[in-house]
Amino acid sequence: MTTGVGAPGSPRTTTTPSIPAATTRRRVGDGGGDEEDNLSSSSSCSVSYHNHNHGAGAMMMMIGCLRKRGISGGGRRVLMGGLLMLLVVSVFLKVVLISGNFVEVRDGDGGDGGDGDGGRGDGGGGLVVKGFRDDRLLLANNVVAESLPQRLTIKDLEIWRKPDSENFYKCINRPKNRTKISPPNGYLLVHANGGLNQMRTGICDMVAVAKIMNAVLVLPSLDHESFWTDPSDFMDIFNWRHFIESLKDDVEIVESLPHKYAAVKPLAKAPISWSKAGYYRGQIPMLKKHKVMKFTHTDSRLANNGLASSIQKLRCRANYQALRYSNEIEELGKILIDRLSKNDEPYIALHLRYEKDMLAFTGCSHNLTAKEADELRTMRYNVKHWKEKEIDSEEKRQQGGCPMSPREAALFLKAMDYPKSTTVYIAAGDIYGENSMDAFLSEYPNVFSHSTLATPEELEPFKPYQNRLAALDYIVALKSDVFLYTYDGNMAKAVQGHRRFEGFRETINPDRQNFVKLVDQLDNGAVLWDEFRSKVKSLHSNRLGAPYPRTPGELPRVEENFYANPYPGCVCKKYNQELRSQDLRRSLRMDRRKR
Repeated sequence: MTTGVGAPGSPRTTTTPSIPAATTRRRVGDGGGDEEDNLSSSSSCSVSYHNHNHGAGAMMMMIGCLRKRGISGGGRRVLMGGLLMLLVVSVFLKVVLISGNFVEVRDGDGGDGGDGDGGRGDGGGGLVVKGFRDDRLLLANNVVAESLPQRLTIKDLEIWRKPDSENFYKCINRPKNRTKISPPNGYLLVHANGGLNQMRTGICDMVAVAKIMNAVLVLPSLDHESFWTDPSDFMDIFNWRHFIESLKDDVEIVESLPHKYAAVKPLAKAPISWSKAGYYRGQIPMLKKHKVMKFTHTDSRLANNGLASSIQKLRCRANYQALRYSNEIEELGKILIDRLSKNDEPYIALHLRYEKDMLAFTGCSHNLTAKEADELRTMRYNVKHWKEKEIDSEEKRQQGGCPMSPREAALFLKAMDYPKSTTVYIAAGDIYGENSMDAFLSEYPNVFSHSTLATPEELEPFKPYQNRLAALDYIVALKSDVFLYTYDGNMAKAVQGHRRFEGFRETINPDRQNFVKLVDQLDNGAVLWDEFRSKVKSLHSNRLGAPYPRTPGELPRVEENFYANPYPGCVCKKYNQELRSQDLRRSLRMDRRKR
């Protein structure tokens, strides 16, 4: 019986544990060889091949029979090999007979390849096809190939399969019948605030706002005063030329104010959060009057729902098509992905938000020492704009308000049946707490980050810039086979929404509130491992990134974020299109009858 992943937290200091370097990448298997069954019966099995069309079915019957008779794994493979050969030969003979040619089975007489136009021996006996035309041979080969079972890869396992989304497709094209754009009402300056992903979605909102206000958008300025104090500008992180070019048919975007308005003091304003289009249309008179306006904040300043379809699609064109990272960031991101997925192996991107700033902000100190908890509390009081100061850590955790700890993340992955050899990419900054990663590494040693996958020379240009490193994590997380996030932060929202847009790639959204209760029950001995595993899998069977429509909530702050789930708006369902076509045809028929 497995009882968990290491012991709960032990005394720690504030240094961050290192992650194994990419050059010493370890792949730890599950151990053991092929499972052997005991021979419990000497009875024989027989399968009738009276109908060659049922060869595959007969093979499956034989497999079941062999298992019931206790034939060992090795024995089954030998017998199955023989049966498979019989199936291949029977299909091959079928094609030969249908085509009107004949087959000769030749003894190993050292023949030189026969005398026909295509017959060929190999000197050791075998199957010789006489009188075959090339197209007949190709047909036979194709039929035989299709009869063989496809080779399964590790990505075919259920834990790596993406949710069913065949009936969904991207739908963000511009309207065909667009109205002619009138002369702009003025210039819009915007200051994107927050971390990288918060700025990213805010910039996309401001593209839509510029469209609503018929304003010329100046390339946004970025926040240099957030927790990481990154001095990077828009041109340092994003491919600004591509951004301007991609959106030229929607919104005019310029690098800077023209000389005519360079000395004009802009009208500065912080837009109201979650505003709809009507609010921004109400700002147009002020824009016309002052000619230059500046929005000082971009975070969550546009509503999730209740906007025109054209505006929603524009937000997605800005986010998923126009807003690319710089060539340097994109290229290194692709290199890291190639190193992770060597030999076509799958990997998990784990957004382990167990970082100092997030723990201080949320007030979560589970599994940390008293000294570490005090350090987080001091940090929280020193950040003036964090309104909540006194926080009960355990109460917050029980409410599901804390990021999962590394140990909890390891327990989760193990319960979801990810093997010990799984490659895990940590899409996060430094993990807080001495030895915090020990419990995770004991279960999943094959762990990497941008710091360990990239060489020192490759990483050197990015090191001082946290937002550029976060962009690398975004790229790797977006392309991962599975994305698991341990807290509903801005990166979790941005990446999961992008993965939905790109075909609903598997994204696991843990039910933290119920999961931590199960973890406590496991630690207290109230449940054993098998029951814990079963309950965790059941709890998350419908939290793997499958399509579902975003619905408006009572309050914008608590409803699902538009960028976390762009369906509806930027993803459409084929079934809905078919229904509309059927309704239209039905309506036309009724109109004709009335006439």
